[in-house]
Amino acid sequence: MKTNYEIRYAAHPEDAKHYDTARIRRDFLIEKVFAPDEVNMVYSMYDRMVVGGAMPVVETLVLEAVDPLKAPHFTTRRELGIFNVGGPGVVRAGEAVFELDYKEALYVGRGDRDVTFASKDPSRPAKFYFNSTTAHCAYPDRKVTRADAVSMELGALEGSNHRVINRMIVSQVLPTCQLQMGMTELKPGSVWNTMPAHVHSRRMEVYFYFEVPDEHAVCHFMGEPDETRHLWMRGDQAVLSPEWSIHSAAATHNYTFIWGMGGENLDYGDQDFSAITDLR
Repeated sequence: MKTNYEIRYAAHPEDAKHYDTARIRRDFLIEKVFAPDEVNMVYSMYDRMVVGGAMPVVETLVLEAVDPLKAPHFTTRRELGIFNVGGPGVVRAGEAVFELDYKEALYVGRGDRDVTFASKDPSRPAKFYFNSTTAHCAYPDRKVTRADAVSMELGALEGSNHRVINRMIVSQVLPTCQLQMGMTELKPGSVWNTMPAHVHSRRMEVYFYFEVPDEHAVCHFMGEPDETRHLWMRGDQAVLSPEWSIHSAAATHNYTFIWGMGGENLDYGDQDFSAITDLR
């Protein structure tokens, strides 16, 4: 197996407004999330969020405690949220074993033990997407399915934003320290997400887009509400969203995305909205 990681530093909004396309992509876009028999991760200075992916094919992959963590185990001081966006797979957290099918999630609490990833069928490898934040106490590990989620159906086809928001690793479902994750599924014919746009200054966010056909793309919008920028993305890619930035997108096809948040508060409704007509 192979583990790859990089560190991404935080940007001041006054600086970020001067970035060209290449700099925006370098600082915020995570292009390589999955590769066969590799674990890839980004350690972000936005709320110390770690974003990554593990794609076991013929090997069992270990979630290594990379050097920036300065810890004996990845979860020594961290909690972890995992979504399987591939074939059926198995996650081991110490002695506990969890089987995850497509679009099922797992919360792994803080504690000293090894975490490993495996696929049940190498011809249909699992793809484990994960977010991790620092944790001040330990909560129990728990598998979460869409049946367990707090789900809301919002929007309408007339507004191109008919979607289902599945809150899965959130305080309404299970206890966490600061990590919050969920999955939003856009209905056929709908392409817009997270409108009206908003920011939440006490939490950063990460978006991971998937179920995007190869010939299509997602245009992710970021930046301050009056100083927006965009990033063109493909499926199975992620983007960091600073606490000062909006996080919205439109695509050339409907899609699904996983959102993950870290920060000082667990209040999902703590948002500052901008009217669509006020965006610049």
